[in-house]
Amino acid sequence: MSKYNYSDFERQLNMVLAHQSAELSEIHFPSTESADACIASSEALLRKLGYKIEKPNLQVAPSNRVAVLVPKWESLCVEAERHVGTDCDLESLFTEDELRENSAAVRKLNAEYAALNRLDRMDVAISAFAALTSAAIDLLLVGIPKKGPEGLSAGTLSNYIRDYFEKKYPEDEMQKLANSKESKVPYDAQDNRNTTEYVQGLSAYYHRLLSLGHDPLLGLVVGVIDILTGRMTTIDKAGNIVSQVMENYANRKESDIFAAIAKQIIHFKTDITTSMGLPAPLMGLFNLLQFGSIGEEEQTIAEIVQGMYYEGYDFIHFCSQSIPVMVSEVIVRLGYAIKRIKEGNSIRASIPISLNREKHPKLATMLFIAHAGATAANAGKIYFTKNPMAINYPQWLAFAKYSYSQLKWVIINKPEAQNAYVMGKLNDELFSVIDSTNEMFEDFAKDYIVVFERLKRRRVY
Repeated sequence: MSKYNYSDFERQLNMVLAHQSAELSEIHFPSTESADACIASSEALLRKLGYKIEKPNLQVAPSNRVAVLVPKWESLCVEAERHVGTDCDLESLFTEDELRENSAAVRKLNAEYAALNRLDRMDVAISAFAALTSAAIDLLLVGIPKKGPEGLSAGTLSNYIRDYFEKKYPEDEMQKLANSKESKVPYDAQDNRNTTEYVQGLSAYYHRLLSLGHDPLLGLVVGVIDILTGRMTTIDKAGNIVSQVMENYANRKESDIFAAIAKQIIHFKTDITTSMGLPAPLMGLFNLLQFGSIGEEEQTIAEIVQGMYYEGYDFIHFCSQSIPVMVSEVIVRLGYAIKRIKEGNSIRASIPISLNREKHPKLATMLFIAHAGATAANAGKIYFTKNPMAINYPQWLAFAKYSYSQLKWVIINKPEAQNAYVMGKLNDELFSVIDSTNEMFEDFAKDYIVVFERLKRRRVY
């Protein structure tokens, strides 16, 4: 029994090939070796006797061409079935040596594809260097935010980024803008005095964490919708989702979507440098995680995140933590591009923007290794400091992204791509054989009248 599952057409093809192979094996052409040897011996004797041998003119006089009938496929199938039956395997058409050669050829093609995606020492070195650099920046320059008499402070890089935002958005100007009508939004209630439905934990300290409109990412959708509908959508400290109409803030609504988007952006601007600034992107969703028993105080995940925000883990700190992640990306992509150019590829083909594995087969894997190493270093930082404020949120997001991509590639996409590569190479060879066969048939057809058998048409009454 064959190890392959053939389609109906493939079974017909195997049957016809088996029949044709059997037919060809019964054709025995007379050996010309003895005749050639006799001719060569005679020519040598004549030359020895002094006779000059001239090549004869072998021009064949034109004759009437013979008609050759080419049967239709159905006829070939009927004829083949009559002689060899229907149970024909492709393996039976090859000898044991040919089957071994075929298997070796397929293994070679698989090895070629694996080599395209296999990282060499330089690739691993680039990824490792990126991971170490990112980890060093996070550990030495980003630091952990702490509240002091002069406000929030962390590592050198974090302090620089925070100073930049404060200079970019001066407190006096932001206060004036915050008091203007252009920045007033319906979801900005700082306590439950102006709510119709109670929101647990709503206060001046936590209202931006609880209100999804203040989320730098979700706010672009939820916040704009709240402005258009005059609502406030929150996830309170207990993990309850509350969406309510803010009747006392009805004058803050906007009817035009572009005006709502503009107001949303302006409100972001006014909140970014406040003492309790904007939360990190998607940080408010952690209020839903009302489980866990972490640390000495046995806090839930939601409680830990709420405490982190209170201690200064805000959007500006998120931006600071994003820098080592970006550095890792730049090192890997730049190193990859330089290596590709040195290997002889064009500059255009070496630009590592796309993660398409057909264009850049190794890039995504290199980025995964780099972010995995940096994330492992951050996990060590968390373990030794025993401080959740040490979590590099952007780094874990990047690691999650590349882990999903790598897992999908290894389990699903790579086998499919490898099979497509092997089949593509085999099809190229097949088409080459077909082209050669067509050329041979055209040369043969010059001396014959080729008649193709036509299908019988059924009469329709």
